[in-house]
Amino acid sequence: FIHESVIEKRVVCCHWHLIRLCHVSVMAGEGPPCKKIKSSTKLRTLGFCGADDSVHPNLLGLISQSYPFVEFGVLFRPDKEGQPRYATEKWVARLASVAKKSGGKMQLAAHLCGTRVNEVLDGEDTFVSTLSQLGFKRVQINATAVNGVDMSKMQLLHKPLPSLQGLGVYPAEKRKTRPLWEGVLLGNDEYCSDSGKLPPNVTMLVDESKGTRVLSEAWPTPTDGYNIGYAGCIGPASIKSVLEKVPEAGDGREVWVDMESSLRSSKNGTDVFDMDKCYECIGAVCSAEQFVHPEYLH
Repeated sequence: FIHESVIEKRVVCCHWHLIRLCHVSVMAGEGPPCKKIKSSTKLRTLGFCGADDSVHPNLLGLISQSYPFVEFGVLFRPDKEGQPRYATEKWVARLASVAKKSGGKMQLAAHLCGTRVNEVLDGEDTFVSTLSQLGFKRVQINATAVNGVDMSKMQLLHKPLPSLQGLGVYPAEKRKTRPLWEGVLLGNDEYCSDSGKLPPNVTMLVDESKGTRVLSEAWPTPTDGYNIGYAGCIGPASIKSVLEKVPEAGDGREVWVDMESSLRSSKNGTDVFDMDKCYECIGAVCSAEQFVHPEYLH
């Protein structure tokens, strides 16, 4: 589920499996959104995860200037740093410089994996506290074994990390991360909502593929208590179909979609983050009239 805190610096409760720093893209003053039209369900963000050293940060900056509804996700897992999908510290620093000069249009999400998640579960926020300075507005905590997380640390968390202020929190698989998000429902203190309710800045990320790598035939509808986002086998080959079904499932609410594996390609024998595939998805979103291309690209 996602914790989307507004820039008034709300303290985020650490009861979640995904933490995306302040999703508040446009809501938090990140710059004007592209024009939204037609569908009553609003696609607020199109997420591209796995940006790494295979692509120049300036290219991400160029996309963000024309399509500020795009969010680029960077995976953080120390034992895999420098490998495909896992950017190096030097590359992240260059990306941060681009984001700083973007006039608030670049949306960045930090996807924590492995020991970075274990640190959060232990209440250690030394690394997380540096993310907002680098331009990340959301943090996603991938608290699953497949992401290298020590699952024995999964428990109900009621201690907030003060550094997670003004950040958004999203947990991926609702079933597997129940110990994290359920703490929010049970908590009732200055950091959380009333007992039994999710704070207004918390949202669920739904992956109906459940690890099967098969695109879901059905998409859940948000409950009254929170908005949701969709992931799982979404990519260039399926985005058009997803954009036909998700607006109906969204029932007039704000939703977003996120993708990762489908954006990889092998070029000259190297696994790369494929910007052509990203743009193909952007084109599909604009064709579906959720957003429009800037006038100079018509």
